[in-house]
Formats: sequence, C-alpha cells, structure tokens
Amino acid sequence: MPKGTGVLSGRIWLFGDNVDTDQIIQGRYLTILDYSEMAGHAFEIPRPEFAGNVKRGDIVVAGENFGGGSSREEAPHVLLELGVGCVVAESFSRLFYRNAFNIGLPALIVPDITNSAKDGMTLEVNLVKGAVSVVETGQILHGQPLPRLMLEILRAGGAVPWYRKKKRKQS
Repeated sequence: MPKGTGVLSGRIWLFGDNVDTDQIIQGRYLTILDYSEMAGHAFEIPRPEFAGNVKRGDIVVAGENFGGGSSREEAPHVLLELGVGCVVAESFSRLFYRNAFNIGLPALIVPDITNSAKDGMTLEVNLVKGAVSVVETGQILHGQPLPRLMLEILRAGGAVPWYRKKKRKQS
C-alpha cells in the first residue's frame, strides 16, 4: 500500500460470487512451503491464466462472500506474493478479510462493484475514503472506508510489523 495516500490503481481481474479459498489456492498445493512457488497455482481452476498474467498492482474484484470456505491463510498470501495490490469485493468471509489485513493485503468492501467493473479495466481505489473509480467509465462507487487502525496495519506491512513498530515506540 502506498505510504501516504491510501490510493491504489490497477487492472481489474473480475470474479463472481462465492469464490472460496479452494478456488484461490487448492488444498493439494498447501504442502508447498514456498509462497512464491505456491502462488503459481493461484486461481488455477476458475482462471488458469491468472498466475502467469497478473501484474504487480492488479486488483482482484469479486462479488459476495469472497474467500469463504476453509480457513486458509495461504489464500491471501498467494495473492500478495503475485503482486495483487488490493481485493475489492461486495463482501468477504470474515476469516479471509482478517487474514488479508494481517499480512498487509488491502481488502475493501464495495456493494455492486461487479455490476460496474469489467475484466481488464482500470480501477482506482481510495482506501481512506472507501471509494473506487472505474477509470474508463468515470463511475465512482462508495464502499466502507477503512478504520484508522486497519490503515495503520496496512501501512506497516501487516499486523506483525505493526505490532513490532508499536512495541518499539513504547520502549
């Protein structure tokens, strides 16, 4: 996440509703201990071209209940490893949402985003305001702004770096 502005911009990879963690990274790859190797299998079933074509800063856009299913922290890890800049969805499973922030992957809830976003378009995301703009159409959608603590965690690079920084300041 950019250090000051909280604004990200990237190409859209569009997914539908109920994209579960097994679609993000299948269970059979969880024995791979290296996230960069594991990431090569991200979205292998619904979008086999994803891992080989996603670029740093690209944005995953999805419908309802993104990241549902089994509680696997590897799902947000492989997205971060591939350089995904943010995940914007109409809703998230609570575990995926929390795991994403814990590792420093921004996740923003924006109702009806899938009705406005198309694959390959550019999305500008303002995490502070909770707003997104589809660059090609100029359409602005408003979601849930991120609380100050969540922004601090993202700026630190995740929950562990945030906590370490906080403890250093207290010492």
